[in-house]
Amino acid sequence: MLTSQLDSQRPSRVSAVTVVTQQPSVVTLTRGETASIDCNLGSVSDMMAFWYKQIPGGLPQFVLFFHHYFTDVTYGSGFSSPHFTSTCNSVSDCRLIINNVEEGDSAHFCFSALSDGGTV
Repeated sequence: MLTSQLDSQRPSRVSAVTVVTQQPSVVTLTRGETASIDCNLGSVSDMMAFWYKQIPGGLPQFVLFFHHYFTDVTYGSGFSSPHFTSTCNSVSDCRLIINNVEEGDSAHFCFSALSDGGTV
């Protein structure tokens, strides 16, 4: 089972309230299927997207970094394409895609973004 859960972090600078939504909050799949986890940052734009994987009781692992202006995705150690990838449909909507899910993918996946306004 693959589980996704939104982890919120306090912004380093706040000029307005930012509501981050992640859909769906829980994803349950069988081996070989494709998982898609969407995050919407509301009014935050021009951000850099960071995805992390955390197994309960463990430390977060950096999965990937993506900026909607760039075509390249930067991966953390042990993570690669085509198994993990990310897209941004606009400047505030990002998606983590996990292709051909495996048992080892069962974890909390956390999203963080960095923009001119700080960290979300």
